[in-house]
Amino acid sequence: MNETQALFSVLRQTADPSVVDTIEHLIDKGEDRDLNRINLLDLSKQTALDEERLISGFLHASRLGLFDLNWNVLCPGCGGVLDSHASLKSLRHDDYNCALCATGYEASVDEMVEVAFTVNPRVRRIAAHDPDALPIWEYVRQMYWSSGIELTETEVSRLAGEATLDTVELPPGEKTARSLQLPNQFCIVFEPVTHSATFIDVQGEPTQDAQQLSVVFNKAHGPTGTVRLRPGALTLALENQSDRRVLPAVWIAGNVLHDMLGKRKPILTAKRMLANQTFRDVYKADNLNIDQRLKITSLTFLFTDLKGSTALYERVGDLAAFDLVRAHFHALLEIISAEKGAVVKTIGDAVMATFVTPAQAVTAGLRMRTAMDKLNAARGTQDLVLKVGIHEGPCLAVMLNERQDYFGQTVNIAARVQGLSTSQAMYVTGPVLGAPAVTDLLQNASIVPVQKEAALRGIADKVVVYEIP
Repeated sequence: MNETQALFSVLRQTADPSVVDTIEHLIDKGEDRDLNRINLLDLSKQTALDEERLISGFLHASRLGLFDLNWNVLCPGCGGVLDSHASLKSLRHDDYNCALCATGYEASVDEMVEVAFTVNPRVRRIAAHDPDALPIWEYVRQMYWSSGIELTETEVSRLAGEATLDTVELPPGEKTARSLQLPNQFCIVFEPVTHSATFIDVQGEPTQDAQQLSVVFNKAHGPTGTVRLRPGALTLALENQSDRRVLPAVWIAGNVLHDMLGKRKPILTAKRMLANQTFRDVYKADNLNIDQRLKITSLTFLFTDLKGSTALYERVGDLAAFDLVRAHFHALLEIISAEKGAVVKTIGDAVMATFVTPAQAVTAGLRMRTAMDKLNAARGTQDLVLKVGIHEGPCLAVMLNERQDYFGQTVNIAARVQGLSTSQAMYVTGPVLGAPAVTDLLQNASIVPVQKEAALRGIADKVVVYEIP
């Protein structure tokens, strides 16, 4: 048995068998580009495999060394990869600049950071492991645009044939001069390796005069400005001052380019990965630095606690109470995982969990209440009374006590809202109830929320909350 076969034997002990079969087939039969920066949401659609099982399987495969985990910072405008990191620990706090869009962005783990998987070179070597040897259009396709754009063979052919005036491969230290005819359209000299762009605003009547433009490529990222020229002949002087080969192309910023950039695909975001239970279990404290503060613009928090747990211990005894509380935890954790949430921590009899959407959290909360009713019915008592609070909003992903945690007022409010419950009721805030999917969920369940005003400890103003009876 070779090393890869041994790794698959281990993987079959932790991952869904159908997912393992898919991974094995992909590594054995897939095209090179199919194994570079794999978009798991796209793969789920192609294979009809459950997204969560697929994500879990690839995480276990990555931890075993079958794949490398990539955290790619994407431009919200064009979808280009502005930077790629092997770990979230490398994510910068400052802005990322997109030369093609001439705009700077602060990286958001909500939508800007994709999580993708590339086969490890020890398992199978693919062309993308040596990006400086990729042909220009494969570099553009696999390295600059990654998995977030629907780049079919047809789209790439259209970009190359209908929207490109010229391309050249320029080794380090080399110069070249290119002659081309400028149309009466906005053009871009774009270089994907150094992420630089020069914009050519082509206007006016065609000219017979000689026009010249010089562009230098170096390690400095970002746009190099806009020049105004007229339609007609252009001598384009290009110089590579970087230590890598560069791949400048002159593109027409017209319908072909715009249509291609509009074909965006859903991606597995860093926010969703941070809220994934398998990721938290497998990678533990390896995902953030102790001093990192990653901004998340929207995350849903669910807090639970058992009402009167101290009295329960006194009433039924430590041993019986411990077994009952353990059964309650088992039920809650199973529901959280099933609804695509993740447990951040447990404190005593309380649980703190995160969900990507409010609807997932509310569904989990309703299922939790049902689970407690079943546990109570099995014992013929009403010992387990679960208090649930849910709030959604911005927060910071941080490391606390060697564990990925969350910090901010959203977390505080969610914890306080849970404390409002005095019976097996669930309390949610306005942002949660305002989510359309939550409205539909409650209407389908014939549940009418009861609006209340509450003073929350540590919160200056009263907060409008909703009891889900």
